[in-house]
Amino acid sequence: MTLVPSTTLLQEAKDGHYAIGAFNFDGMMDFQGIIAASEELQIPCLTMASQGAVGHCGIDYLAAIASTAAKLKTVPFALHLDHGQSFEIAMQAIRAGFTSVMIDGSKLPYDENVALTRKVVEAAHAAGVVVEGELGRIGGKEDDIDVKDRDALLTDPDMAVDFVKNTGLDIFAPAIGSSHGFYKGTPQLDFGRLDAIRSRLPQTYLALHGGTGLSDDDFKQVIQLGITKVNVGTDLKSSFTKRVQAIFQDDPEVFDTRKYLGPAREAVTETVKRYMKLFRGLA
Repeated sequence: MTLVPSTTLLQEAKDGHYAIGAFNFDGMMDFQGIIAASEELQIPCLTMASQGAVGHCGIDYLAAIASTAAKLKTVPFALHLDHGQSFEIAMQAIRAGFTSVMIDGSKLPYDENVALTRKVVEAAHAAGVVVEGELGRIGGKEDDIDVKDRDALLTDPDMAVDFVKNTGLDIFAPAIGSSHGFYKGTPQLDFGRLDAIRSRLPQTYLALHGGTGLSDDDFKQVIQLGITKVNVGTDLKSSFTKRVQAIFQDDPEVFDTRKYLGPAREAVTETVKRYMKLFRGLA
């Protein structure tokens, strides 16, 4: 099996009226947890490394982990750069073997966001790599992203059309009220806004960021309204950490890393399986 472009999986999801889970990993243990879920359920996924994960582990290490799994496993998956902040980091990911990259220029003025995204698209497409871009501001804090809720701007549907047209991107991440990290209250997604964006961009793959904390009904509605890629990161980190904490609470003297990292990896697998089933309408 080889790594596949994200759009290969997203087109299958679009045709089948479901969504592909896009799961963040920071190193080998959580990556193995994600892939174990994919293999057990025989459901493809996107594995995502953020710019923060690149800084933590190293882009070549992350790519090597994925390429090793591609040789050993049977279910196809994509390797995606999540929230790349610069042209340089996107090019590093492409050279390392990532099959898709996100360039996040949403903090920039609109014209600069368009210019940066288009520059990445032109270079990535020349290398056969898929590109995701973002317009509007997704609230919350996760990794190196910090957007105050009061400053989080939702995506204007007409501007979304202009943005996609002028950048040539493949995957579009609109801001519709979701948030990175844990929600402070009940999430309020703007389904009408998503529907308007979908109707204006019927050929564009749509991504939802900030999947942790949304209800099952939220997921079902956004998938019905055209979302084919759902990002989940915080819940995986939380599952991993809580399992480690529980083990140390039971045995504060444990020192063999296999005794807590193995169960933490299994916790990631169980969390990913739940999302995979939900996004496929199997839960």
